[in-house]
Amino acid sequence: HVHYSINSAPRNKPTMLPLSLLRAAQNHPMLIELKNGETYNGHLVNCDNWMNIHLREVICTSRDGDKFWKMPECFIRGSTIKYLRIPDEVVDMVKEEAFTKSRAKPIPMGARKGKTGLGAKKGPKPRK
Repeated sequence: HVHYSINSAPRNKPTMLPLSLLRAAQNHPMLIELKNGETYNGHLVNCDNWMNIHLREVICTSRDGDKFWKMPECFIRGSTIKYLRIPDEVVDMVKEEAFTKSRAKPIPMGARKGKTGLGAKKGPKPRK
């Protein structure tokens, strides 16, 4: 599995932000390990900006691995998460999207429609 760090990525390679990766993983299975040692396996329903996570079809495993719970859904507070494991297919999909976006050519300022910048007039157009 590939681990991507914002600080260690080479300049010519796209970087992945954790939240964009998580948002791309919606409806995919994932494993979450908490700081207390419990693990949660389920399908990601949603996540927010604080990495709070909503899972469905969840199997929780105790810290020592001897107890299991099956739950229809659960909510995990982002600050309790130690580790996330996301399928390689999701990581590859996000890498491809980042690469495609980085290859898109920006539109030069002079080619944009309308006046922008220092020469633009402010306010509504005068009526004739």
